[in-house]
Amino acid sequence: MNAFLLWLEEKFMPPMARLSEQRHLRAIRDGVISTLSLIIVGSFFLIIAQPPYKPLADAVKPYVGDIMIPFRLTTGLMALYAAYGMGYSLAKSYKLDGVSGGVLSLVAFLMATVPLNVDAVMNEAVKAGVKGAAPMGWVLPMGNLGGAGMFTAILAMIFAVETLRLLKKYNVTFKMPEQVPDSVARSFEALIPAAVIITVVWVIRVLLKFDINARLLSLFSPVKNVMGNNLAGVVVPVLLITLLWSAGIHGVSVIGSVIRPIWLVLLDENMKAVAAGQAMPNIAPEPFFQWLIWIGGSGATIGLCLLMVFSKSEYLKRVGRFSLVPGIFNINEPMIFGVPLVMNPILAIPFVIGPTVTSIISYFAVQLNLVGKFYILAPWTLPAPIGAFMATGGDWRVVILVLINIAITTLIYYPFFKVYEKKMIAEERANAELATSESI
Repeated sequence: MNAFLLWLEEKFMPPMARLSEQRHLRAIRDGVISTLSLIIVGSFFLIIAQPPYKPLADAVKPYVGDIMIPFRLTTGLMALYAAYGMGYSLAKSYKLDGVSGGVLSLVAFLMATVPLNVDAVMNEAVKAGVKGAAPMGWVLPMGNLGGAGMFTAILAMIFAVETLRLLKKYNVTFKMPEQVPDSVARSFEALIPAAVIITVVWVIRVLLKFDINARLLSLFSPVKNVMGNNLAGVVVPVLLITLLWSAGIHGVSVIGSVIRPIWLVLLDENMKAVAAGQAMPNIAPEPFFQWLIWIGGSGATIGLCLLMVFSKSEYLKRVGRFSLVPGIFNINEPMIFGVPLVMNPILAIPFVIGPTVTSIISYFAVQLNLVGKFYILAPWTLPAPIGAFMATGGDWRVVILVLINIAITTLIYYPFFKVYEKKMIAEERANAELATSESI
């Protein structure tokens, strides 16, 4: 195990560390994360509109349309918000104006969606005397502005900000006098990039009738199906994340930057299915990992933390006690760097094996409908049983699965913990004897 960890540190860690700081991946990560508060709030309105208790569902049924409005304008537009956030982040990484980067990314994304004129349809409804019908004019279809449009938002962001950067690099912009306010100067500097971006996307989408979003979805469809409904798509990210953490790299930051857009598409599909009263299609959107695998944080360390609280090693006991409360809320950096779990050849084994085992168990539990599927993005700092209960829309069976997974990971950690504890006790005794001899 020492040789393997050394290989991770010397060969695997450097390229992964560089990947985690790659500006485009970092922009994607930051932009998507900036939308999470909206998605979380919108998810709760979906729970209210589609409660798991039938008498309550019947009671709110007449008001579902009104209740769903916050959901549709937050979660239903997640790619719209992400496009601005990602563009802002990427522009700032180039030391460009963040607002211009965000706005240009947003317009590039919106240009990929063709508005529809529904006047004719609505006029016929008005003539037919349909209650509440009125001419509406041009409308923007929302179907591709949520999770389904995330890949398009990413592509639009890269195209828009890179265009802005290149044109500014070669001075293809309007330069305003120093006396002009900064806000006005920024607007004119973005004028030529905006013209180029809008024209290019217009030609592709309208004149050439190339549906960017449909093509991207078909391109990523095989990957999406593997990630959402395939055992390998569940186990492989868990292995990569835990291996990276074992080598001292924030595994979720690296792997999540690549996979999170796919996870959000899966989550969006599940949400839309629930909103339409249909069966959810996907087993493993991101909440699946958060609530069934990363219990207590990456590596599922809550079981190890409980073992350490009662350790015979004074050091491990102290680390366990000050890590317990953060661990309950899925924050385990005190343990990862306090035990430490990084570059620890003894505890790295259960750190990788434990989550892998529970990911397999959880996958089959959801696939066989022993527990409900996930469609709510609950705050990640909730205790796992509560978060899992909320993320499945109130399925009490998932609470039992969470407790089973905690028990399994604790049992997997136990023999390795005892070996490490014995080592720590020996070191503490040696240090105590050395201090005593030096004091005499």
